Amino acid sequence: MAPAITLAAEAPKLSAANTGFMLICSALVLLMTPGLAFFYGGMVRVKSTLNMLMMSFVSLGIVTILWVLYGFSLAFGTSNGLIGFNSHWLGLSDIGLTELWDGYTIPIFVFMVFQLMFAIITPALISGALADRVKFSAWSLFVVLWVTIVYVPVAHWVWGADGWAYKLGVIDFAGGTAVHINAGAAALGVILVIGKRVGFKKDPMRPHSLPLVMLGAGLLWFGWFGFNAGSWLGNDDGVGALMFVNTQVATAAAMLAWLAYEKIRHGAFTTLGAASGAVAGLVAITPSGGAVSPLGAIAVGAIAGVACAAAVGLKFRFGYDDSLDVVGVHMVGGIIGSLLIGFLATGKGQSAATGVLYGDHSWSQLWKQCAGVGAVLAYSLVVSAVLAFLLDKTIGMRVTEDEEISGIDQAEHAETAYDFSGAGGGVIGSVAASPAPAAAQTKQTKRVDA
Repeated sequence: MAPAITLAAEAPKLSAANTGFMLICSALVLLMTPGLAFFYGGMVRVKSTLNMLMMSFVSLGIVTILWVLYGFSLAFGTSNGLIGFNSHWLGLSDIGLTELWDGYTIPIFVFMVFQLMFAIITPALISGALADRVKFSAWSLFVVLWVTIVYVPVAHWVWGADGWAYKLGVIDFAGGTAVHINAGAAALGVILVIGKRVGFKKDPMRPHSLPLVMLGAGLLWFGWFGFNAGSWLGNDDGVGALMFVNTQVATAAAMLAWLAYEKIRHGAFTTLGAASGAVAGLVAITPSGGAVSPLGAIAVGAIAGVACAAAVGLKFRFGYDDSLDVVGVHMVGGIIGSLLIGFLATGKGQSAATGVLYGDHSWSQLWKQCAGVGAVLAYSLVVSAVLAFLLDKTIGMRVTEDEEISGIDQAEHAETAYDFSGAGGGVIGSVAASPAPAAAQTKQTKRVDA
C-alpha cells in the first residue's frame, strides 16, 4: 500500500473584501471617539463643555503616535504572557504592504489600525469620571502613561497570542475587559485620588444639552457595529453578522430595561436614561456577542440595563464622584457582559480578536471569565490610582477651586462653548447690548450656566 500523503493547509491569501470591510470598521470605531465627546460634552454644565470635548479629542492625537512608535509592538508582539515585543513593528518600519496578519486574510497594517481605534477610545472613556476638575496638561500626560503602562499590557493579556488570559481561555470578543472594565476601573482609581468636584451632592450638576447627549449616543451606537462586528476580522463564516445582530438586539433591550427601571424607581422616562441605557447594552454585549444567541443578547442587554441603572446611584451612597457614570456603566456593564458568557454562551467558534475558542456555557468558562475580570479590574484600578497620585504630587492633577467654580473651559482653553453676546444671541444678546443694570446681566448669565 502506498504511504498516505498529507497535504499542507493552503496559506491564507489577501482578501480585498475583508480588507475593505475592516477599513470601514476601523473608520466606524474612530467615529466613536467624537461621538463619545458629544455624549460626555452634553452631560456636563455649560462651563465645562469644551474641556470635556477636548479630553476625548486629544486622545486621537496622543494614542495614535504612541501606537505607531511602540504600542502595537508591545500589545501584539510575542512574549512570556505579560507584555509583547516585536522589533520589526517599532515605528511600523519593517512591515510589508501586503504582509498578512497571522492566520487571516487582511494586512498587518489593517489589523494595526483597527486595534489603534480601540486604544484611542479606551482612555477617552475614563475622562467622563473626571469632568470639571482636571488640568488638561495633567490629563494629557496621564493618557501617555496610562496607555503605556495599563492599556498595552492588558490588551496583550487578553488579545495577544502569548497573553496569559488568551492562553487561559478568557473570552473577550471585542473589549469587555480590555476596554470597558479597564477604563471603568481606572476611572474609579483616579477619582479616589483626586477627590470630588466642588459642590458634589450640594449643587445641581444637570446636563446642559440633552440633544448633544442623544447625538453622541447615536454616533456611539452607529460606530459600535464596526467595534463589535469588525472584531471577527472578516465575515467568511457569519460570526461577524451574528455579532452585528446581537449588538443591535442587546442595545435595544438595555435601553428599554433602563427606562423601565427609571419609571418604576423615579417615576419618569428620561432622555438621559435612554442614552445611558443604550450605552450600557453596547458595553455588555461587547465581550459576549459572538458567543450568545439573539435571545441571549436580549437577556444580556436587559440585565445590564437594570444593573447599570442601579449602579450609577452608588456614587451618592459611597461618596465617590464619578461625574458621568463611567464606573456605573462601563465597569459594571463590562463585568456583567463578561460573566454572563459563563451562563449564556451557545456558540462555537474562535474570536479573531482573542483567538480563544468558545463553546457552550459552563462553570469552567465562568471561572475563567472571573479570573480575567478580576485581574484586569485590580491591575487597572491600582496602577491608575498610583499614576494619578504621582502626577498629583508632582505637576498637580486638579485646577484651582476658583478655576473650577468659574469654569474650566475658560481657565484651561481660553474659550467658551457658546457665545451669547453677539447677533442672534437671543435674550442674552439683548441683555448684553442693552443698558440694563449689571446685576440683571449677572442673574441671566447664571441661569444659563446652571
